[in-house]
Amino acid sequence: MLFCSSAAVCGALIALAVSVNVARSEGIHASAVVEAATKTAIVGAASMYNPFKPGREEGGPSTASGERYDPSAWTAAIKTSLRKKFGGVQFGARPKYALVEAAGKKVIVKINDVGPLRPGRIIDFNERTMRYFDPSLDIGVIDDVKVSPLSGDYWSPGPVG
Repeated sequence: MLFCSSAAVCGALIALAVSVNVARSEGIHASAVVEAATKTAIVGAASMYNPFKPGREEGGPSTASGERYDPSAWTAAIKTSLRKKFGGVQFGARPKYALVEAAGKKVIVKINDVGPLRPGRIIDFNERTMRYFDPSLDIGVIDDVKVSPLSGDYWSPGPVG
């Protein structure tokens, strides 16, 4: 019985320590993102792609980085002509990261794919990222999206701030 109660106490302490560290990292995270975002942001339109839904023209089961497409991750495909600006996203290379801002929201996405996007579009979000900006998926295309490449490869994708 002593072991069970001490295990419960130990588990509670670990959960508390993890939540404190997450809370601390979120506060630091927002300011660190702003500082790490390069000054050369790109502004354009964003849309969504999902290679597993019938009728989609873009994509496939593997991304340009070699990772499998994951609709539940915070990922995106950048326009092929912008590949160099985002650190040369290519097969087998580590994915790059970007800060995406639109409609008063900010999110870090992993750029793990490239594609020949439709004219005027600079980035295609996976389903989770698109739902962050358009929860009902009714809009289809989000205008005035600002995408800033992030330096380094240590970012945790997800909402900022």
